[in-house]
Amino acid sequence: MTATAPDYSRPGPHTRLGAGQPALLTGLPADPAGICAAVTSLVIQPSDAARLGLPEARIAEKDIRPAAGLIAALTALDPAPLHHPRSPERRVVGTCRHFATLACALLRARGVPARARCGFGTYFTEGHGLDHWITEYWHAGEQRWVRVDTEHLGNGHVEHPEDLAPGEFLTGGEAWTRYRAGLIDPGRYGVAGTDHAWGPHEISGNAVRDLAALCKHEMLNWDEWGRMAEAYEGRTGPDYDRRIDTLAATCAADDPAALARLFTDPHFAVPRHLLP
Repeated sequence: MTATAPDYSRPGPHTRLGAGQPALLTGLPADPAGICAAVTSLVIQPSDAARLGLPEARIAEKDIRPAAGLIAALTALDPAPLHHPRSPERRVVGTCRHFATLACALLRARGVPARARCGFGTYFTEGHGLDHWITEYWHAGEQRWVRVDTEHLGNGHVEHPEDLAPGEFLTGGEAWTRYRAGLIDPGRYGVAGTDHAWGPHEISGNAVRDLAALCKHEMLNWDEWGRMAEAYEGRTGPDYDRRIDTLAATCAADDPAALARLFTDPHFAVPRHLLP
């Protein structure tokens, strides 16, 4: 498999817009944070959708991977351009991953280098890292990636969701490195509302998903491939841990060519059946 370094200003398999959809971006703010803010009123969490009494067919929208599919579902409910806020029942159903990925798609459509990142928010429950996705965009003037919690812009979970401070969000690789150094308790990192989805396997799973996102394959929270299922079942050992060490270090180095090469590893490459 040929490794091609990702260009974050261009769409990938899950962030490519469909025919006619770019016209829906007319009216969106010019600034990246403003584009992310517009997405907050386009997506609704499955639990919130269920409380509204939306039918199961609507709840299933959470399984849509491509941004084009999310926008199609959204505009079937309300054909207005995307800068128009939707009432909750007219939003597409999705998780933090959908907020982050949809914002990433809109930013890339505008030519802004952007990435979705998979990891853990440390500001929801004190002393814990909860499974979460955010959006990053490249600030050319400051020569840095700005981390935006697209889902939680304006709701008070964190002081500056439009520019998260270091440590407020840890990517899967960042959390893994801290775990391996003994700096965090892995039992406090996992999926809110579950009893079982906590520990090193949850951290390694998000590290693999984050590598995929860095290679422009923004997968669903529950997608599993490679040896992820084995890890969740406790059937991996030191050899796999060392592979995750390499993955975490490569993601931290942020060299697109090196990320692309690592993503050809069959332990980490997303299989074709999970792609659009």
